[in-house]
Amino acid sequence: MTIRVIVVDDQSMVRAGFSALLDAQPGIEVIADASDGAAAVALAIDMRPDVVLMDVRMPGMDGITATSQITRATAAHVLVLTTFDLDEYVLDALRAGAAGFLLKDATAAELTEGVRTVADGDALLAPVVLKRLVADLVRRPQIPARELKVLTPRERDVLVLIAAGLSNAEIAARLTLAEQTVKGHVSAVLQKLQLRDRAQAVVVAYETGLVAPGDAGNGGTR
Repeated sequence: MTIRVIVVDDQSMVRAGFSALLDAQPGIEVIADASDGAAAVALAIDMRPDVVLMDVRMPGMDGITATSQITRATAAHVLVLTTFDLDEYVLDALRAGAAGFLLKDATAAELTEGVRTVADGDALLAPVVLKRLVADLVRRPQIPARELKVLTPRERDVLVLIAAGLSNAEIAARLTLAEQTVKGHVSAVLQKLQLRDRAQAVVVAYETGLVAPGDAGNGGTR
């Protein structure tokens, strides 16, 4: 199945470069590009891509607003392009429905893998981005953890490991479960907490205090 992509960036050379690179990959097709958020929203609604590669800082409608509108109106997965000086936008982008983040200086292999990862429904949080996200979250007041009571103990364990950035296969190995069982737990977590994807699950895990920096990878809850 071909992954259909829209590339959004206000710099024409960046759009052309990313488009050419992705178009050259097997199983990926760039179907359109846009130079601002409003055009991206219109194209996404009209063309229904699988992935939107989205810049943040653009004239007119910015990437955060565009991401929110696209994720509300379509099933597209938005992969946000970020730089070190744009880290303050990470949390806002996640809340807007972004499925992941990729640094603008990513290699061709990282870009390609990133598109495939979010197209498969997985979150993509580069280690440097996740570190900054966690630092931002822990500085903010925690939200009540009442909503987590709808989860079973095993689902809470799975959410902890999602927050650590583990894949389904890695979670299965950590908890000694079948990967298909883990997929079922992940789906239940997203459904019960009314989350779009794993990226938003990471935010909830930290905002509710279920995990804290340094303990997300240990497989236990607080």
